[in-house]
Amino acid sequence: MKVSVLFSGGKDSSLSALLLEPFFEVELVTCNFGLLPTGEIAAKTAEELHFPHRVLSLDREILEKAYELVLNEGFPRGAINYIHEKAVETLALDPAVKLIADGTRRDDRVPVLSVSQVRSIEDRLGVQYFCPLKGYGKKVVDSLVGSRLNIEQGPSESTQKADYETELRELIRQRRGEDAIKKLFPVHFQSRVLSRKKFP
Repeated sequence: MKVSVLFSGGKDSSLSALLLEPFFEVELVTCNFGLLPTGEIAAKTAEELHFPHRVLSLDREILEKAYELVLNEGFPRGAINYIHEKAVETLALDPAVKLIADGTRRDDRVPVLSVSQVRSIEDRLGVQYFCPLKGYGKKVVDSLVGSRLNIEQGPSESTQKADYETELRELIRQRRGEDAIKKLFPVHFQSRVLSRKKFP
């Protein structure tokens, strides 16, 4: 059975794919609005992990609404969660997709779906959605990642990645400038997976 894992090229979605590998045929799916070549960044990581990968084009209106949300709320949480919900729904519309997973951890605030959002998507669109890392905290995830993956980490604005935030930041940068990015997005660190660790 195939599972489609929403994939940013970061450690959480990569670890989710590794955990699912013994049980499913894993495909990695990166969402893109066409503003930046984020799919190419994720494709390189997918190749290093030896998983098939594809890019799912999302409607530009989703990004526009997320842009309005982040400006109105003054913080990116609602906007990124909105994009995530629409990404899951868009992927679920593919008739070949029956199982959708992502890298959401136990303590994540973004991107997350509420139980009612998950039930609605599953009931309306006939898919099953799950988060293999949902019971894991950050320290456990970091320990598992450290044993299996080579990663690079750095400030979000300078780490190459293919998450929803990347194109949202770019749209704000184009329309409002770099100062708006600093005002709206808290400083945080993200990761990009380089490869699997090799074992003798």
